[in-house]
Amino acid sequence: MKLQNKVAIVTGASKGIGANIAEKLAAEGAAVVVNYASSQAGAQAVVDKILAAGGRAVAVRADVSEPTEQLALFEAAEKAFGKVDVLVNNAGIYEVAPLEQVTADHFHRQFNLNVLAPLLLSQLAAARMQAGSSIINVSSVVSTLSPANTVVYNATKAALDALTRTLAKELGARGIRVNSINPGLVETEGLHASPLIGAREALAAITPLGRIGKPEDIAPGVVFLASDDSGWMTGDNLYIAGGLR
Repeated sequence: MKLQNKVAIVTGASKGIGANIAEKLAAEGAAVVVNYASSQAGAQAVVDKILAAGGRAVAVRADVSEPTEQLALFEAAEKAFGKVDVLVNNAGIYEVAPLEQVTADHFHRQFNLNVLAPLLLSQLAAARMQAGSSIINVSSVVSTLSPANTVVYNATKAALDALTRTLAKELGARGIRVNSINPGLVETEGLHASPLIGAREALAAITPLGRIGKPEDIAPGVVFLASDDSGWMTGDNLYIAGGLR
């Protein structure tokens, strides 16, 4: 197993991409902290699936946009498993708005969760991590694709990529690697609740591999970045987007 004896925190892991990431990390031997903000039932279902397969996991509620709850998340992880080796910053928010509808609230809501939370969580992680540990940010193809009517969301993901590159340089001397996964459009519960659902077929049509993604397309990349298989990678963006850029 690639991640035997590792402990991983996955934020926003009660459904979709985060849930699949948590399951795949556990399948490779990691003990996983399944973080959620509101869906206790969803998070517990992920934990139950991991336990049934012989893995180790706990569900921990924390709104990671709140600094006091970020600290509580790490304290819960250390109480359960004694340490933290892998942080997957997956929790995020997506909101569509053309330029004339952008507001300060719209901006801060997305930047607080998509950028500030990963930054502060990485700060907490780095204070606890040893050499060989890994921080993985779940970014997006929109950081470079930059579709219209999503200016703030696009900016959050571009900022997250910049954060990834900067922290990689800052933490590299300590043997802590920082990389990002940049997925394309992925079939999740969040997609079906968002305005993007109307563009699903059009986006599939312009994707070179002819379809949108599935959560199980993304999770193996996270396992790779968390493992020694990617031991000479840091500050990198791993695009998993069917060829869409």
